[in-house]
Amino acid sequence: MSIDALKQAIPDFAKDVRLNLSSMASDETLTEQQKYGLFAACGIASRNAQVRDALLEEASSKLSPAALAAAKSAAAIMGMNNVYYRFVHLAANKDYQSMPAKLRMNVIGNPGVDKIDFELWSIAISAMNGCGMCIDAHEETLRKGGVTTDKIQTAVRFAAIIASAAIALEAAETDADALAA
Repeated sequence: MSIDALKQAIPDFAKDVRLNLSSMASDETLTEQQKYGLFAACGIASRNAQVRDALLEEASSKLSPAALAAAKSAAAIMGMNNVYYRFVHLAANKDYQSMPAKLRMNVIGNPGVDKIDFELWSIAISAMNGCGMCIDAHEETLRKGGVTTDKIQTAVRFAAIIASAAIALEAAETDADALAA
């Protein structure tokens, strides 16, 4: 399934989602690797097979094997880190903040692609997963790397659009299940 097929699968009640998906492909704020890495990483992080498969198909022809692997790594490592650091941030017991995480995360230091690209993918996934500590850490790294507010906002906007596509498809499945019952 391609992104065009994904847009066609979005139900009419979510027309805005379909339009926003269309705008992502033509956005020129990001490099091609940044954009398609976001498609892959956020598609995986959406946890929706239809969205994941469509965006991975779209990205796989635009990314090198190393960049595709790095996008997948961003989704995987942020899946772990966002849970842990969201807990640390939200827990009433602040002792956790001074404890070592004891989680391996070597890929963050050596992602196999430009560090800025990996950080953009990581901040987008962290926004999807609602981890404020990770958002702050990745934004700080991106800002120190000279990344503009526009680029960071675009990455997070892509994450929001991809998450909403997954929700729209889930809602459509619920409608179809109700009709079948």
